[in-house]
Amino acid sequence: MSRRSSQRPPAPEPLRVPVPDSHTHLDIVATWTDGDPLPVPAVDAESVTAELDAAQGVGVDRVVQVGCDVASSRWAVDLAEADARAWAAVALHPNEAPVTADLDSALTQIDKLAQSRRVVAVGETGMDFFRTEEAGRAAQEESFRAHIEFAKNHDLALMIHDRDAHDDVLRILDDAGAPERVVMHCFSGDGAFARECSRRRYHMSFAGNVTFKNAPTLREAAAECPKDLMLVETDAPFMTPVPYRGRRNAPYLIPATLRFLAHHLERDLDELCLQVKTNTEAVFGLDSA
Repeated sequence: MSRRSSQRPPAPEPLRVPVPDSHTHLDIVATWTDGDPLPVPAVDAESVTAELDAAQGVGVDRVVQVGCDVASSRWAVDLAEADARAWAAVALHPNEAPVTADLDSALTQIDKLAQSRRVVAVGETGMDFFRTEEAGRAAQEESFRAHIEFAKNHDLALMIHDRDAHDDVLRILDDAGAPERVVMHCFSGDGAFARECSRRRYHMSFAGNVTFKNAPTLREAAAECPKDLMLVETDAPFMTPVPYRGRRNAPYLIPATLRFLAHHLERDLDELCLQVKTNTEAVFGLDSA
């Protein structure tokens, strides 16, 4: 993780059409401090509530809180049960699989958590060839395939973490048989990869890095993404949109990314927000969950 400042960017102008944040890590947001790139163990409930209040104040009315291991997945479920503005996604992060002492036991616990009524996705799971070297990739694939089955068995969306592993992610999904609803979280591919995802009807979730000066391929991908497959996320506290890159991200900054996308795609902001809202509710089943 890169070091970033916990200094809080100002609140953006509120959206007129409320939009959910499709992927966030409020447990890390609430515990991030200046100069400390890792979360501390204890999460202050009041700080989490304050983040949800701040998001709601600018038109980000719901969040999907994402787990990366058994403990954070359980925390996500607990938050979702305590606050109706949060829904949960549960999983072992791809980089956790090779370093988990008892992978079978951890996967069993994730499967059990996935049955909770406030869980709307299995994720983030997938493949990461940036942080995990060749020796750990078999465990990553084993974990990924197990998560695919959890999503299908429980009729949940599958939330994909894909870093430097586009071909293998598609190979495994094609071979295992993808669930009905797949979300490519923090979409990291180019236009050609967006077309492959579109052909498979996978949703593509764009984070604040689409605003970065050095990310023209992400903007190309956003232009290729069909309207009904686009989601928006923070991946907070990471991927803070310009002009606040390097500072701590949080769900209340979703409007900055949406305004950038509306300008880049030459679309009306309210229309884009309504489409993203509709897409997010559909892929996670928020209307009926």
